[in-house]
Amino acid sequence: MTQKEILNTTGQVFNIQKYSVHDGPGIRTVVFLKGCPLSCKWCSNPESQSFKPQLAYNPGKCLTLSKCLRCAEVCTAGSLTQGKDDKIAVYWNTCTNCMACAEACPAGALISYGKEMTVKEAIDSVEKDAMFYARSGGGLTLGGGEPFAQPTFAIALLKEAKRRYIKTAVETCGHVQTETLVEAGKYLNYVMMDIKSMDPEKHKEFCGVNNELILKNIKALREAHPKLTIRVRTPVIPGFNDTPEDIQAIVDYIKDLGVEYELLAYHRLGTQKYTNLGREYPMGDVSLDNEVFLPLVEIAKQVG
Repeated sequence: MTQKEILNTTGQVFNIQKYSVHDGPGIRTVVFLKGCPLSCKWCSNPESQSFKPQLAYNPGKCLTLSKCLRCAEVCTAGSLTQGKDDKIAVYWNTCTNCMACAEACPAGALISYGKEMTVKEAIDSVEKDAMFYARSGGGLTLGGGEPFAQPTFAIALLKEAKRRYIKTAVETCGHVQTETLVEAGKYLNYVMMDIKSMDPEKHKEFCGVNNELILKNIKALREAHPKLTIRVRTPVIPGFNDTPEDIQAIVDYIKDLGVEYELLAYHRLGTQKYTNLGREYPMGDVSLDNEVFLPLVEIAKQVG
């Protein structure tokens, strides 16, 4: 692609988060891309799973129908009606995600998760904080969803970032085309890749797909880019992969690949998002005790 074509490449973005210190080295700006091939039961970004824009509703911000009727007046599907405390209620099964109500809502109670952006628009936003990247060793991180589920847009973003001397990182589930991942490695400084389980059937039950491609891709990426910093991450999920045997199996698979390894403790921070999207949280009320998690961290220390 020409430089002009790269800058004009478009994709679906649902958030640009600035000043992040948890998504790679230093202070970073995270560009979150829509769409994911997995459907993990504990996903903390359910708004990322669909490739299309989605309506979300936060009743705490609603001004009430007695004070504002703008959303109901523009809804042509009849999906908005009076609910508790004179606030609106959304009939999710009839909503067409046209986003007219989100555009009309003055309080931000109705919002759209997903916006088409060009590479230039996204990178210009990232570059505004270049002084923080230079001082901290940070830069751009692509998150999601799965960034490489939009391969052309994701790689164009990485290319343009490198052209502007912005360090790059990605958070990937690994269930992507091998060729895409290897190509992206040319423009990446840091990769965070999940390996959630070595059990293909359990992986399919909890994530919607088996782990075959993911396990293939971690080796392909390392072989193609032997000097690239790769951090393998495992979210420890109750009832899925929270036993010493589960973590030891992953350690045995990756310990000779020259990667870093990190366990992430299960949390419920994204549960409100499910409610705002009109969905139920699949994991229910389970929790992870430190008595279970901390011994697994000791096992993970076998890797570098």
